[in-house]
This record gives sequence, structure tokens and C-alpha cells, in this order.
Amino acid sequence: MKALKIISLLLIISACGNTDKEISDLQPYEGPINMAEDMVLYRSETATLRVKLVTPKFLEFASGDREFPEGLYMEFFDETGKMTTTLKADEARYFKEEDHWRGRGNVVIKNIENQQELDTEELFWKPSEERMFTEKFVTIKLPDQVLYGKGLEAKQDFSEYTILQPEGEFYIDE
Repeated sequence: MKALKIISLLLIISACGNTDKEISDLQPYEGPINMAEDMVLYRSETATLRVKLVTPKFLEFASGDREFPEGLYMEFFDETGKMTTTLKADEARYFKEEDHWRGRGNVVIKNIENQQELDTEELFWKPSEERMFTEKFVTIKLPDQVLYGKGLEAKQDFSEYTILQPEGEFYIDE
């Protein structure tokens, strides 16, 4: 009887654990470690507002990547605190390891001082290089004309840009 109890106890203990295969099949958690809703974030330098970010949903991952699945709106300010540029995208993501941003879906950048507007479906921004780029179709609205083309290389403040494959009619100074 005592041997039967020991065998029963051993069977119960061995039935409660996971097998090695079940343990090896477990995947590490890759979802967000932080989440915020209706977030407004301000970044300042020497007590001067430089960036304001507004988003309905923010996700942060263990890798340091950040995702804005419901879009974002950003305002950029110069050293005097004057707003210079705005950016809007239907969805955005920051890739920490590569140190770049990607905006997707109705990406619109407005340079307020120069009255310029950039519209595209996808745009990348590398803050460390102070540049933006895309391979997608772009529209640039200026006060007196509209430019079209595929692909763009630009300074991050949109003060200088090159459309890689321009299309349409252009003004040429002679």
C-alpha cells in the first residue's frame, strides 16, 4: 500500500510539469512594455520649447522602439520658441537601433515660414543626419506652384529638398 502511494505521488508530480518541448516552444513576450493614450509630450532645450508631440495612442517596446498606431501630430519650434514646422501622419514608428522614424499614411509636413507643404504616403526621418527621405510619390505645394515626383531627399527642416524623379511643368529661371 505504501509503494502504491509513492507511485501515485510520483505520477501526480510528473503530470504537473511542462515537458522540455513545451518549454522550448514558448516565445518571449514581444508586445509593448509601456502604453499611453491621449498623450501630449513636450521637449525643451535650455527652457525653450522645441517639440510638441500629440498622439491618441503610444506604445513602447523593450527594444526601445516606439509606435504610434493611431497617428501623431508634431510641432517644431526654433530657438526663440517660434513654431516653424508641423508634421502629421496616420501612423508612425521610431526604430531605436537604427535611430530613425517612419511615418505612413497621409504624411503632411508644413514649413510655416516658407509656406511649403509636403504630402506623401511614407516618409523616413534620421534625426542624427538631420534629413528626411522617401521613395514614394510626393507633392510639394509652394505659394506659386505645385511640384510632383517620386522620391525625395530633404533637410529635416524642409528648407532644402530634391525630388529624385520630378514630374509635371516647372518654372525655369533664364
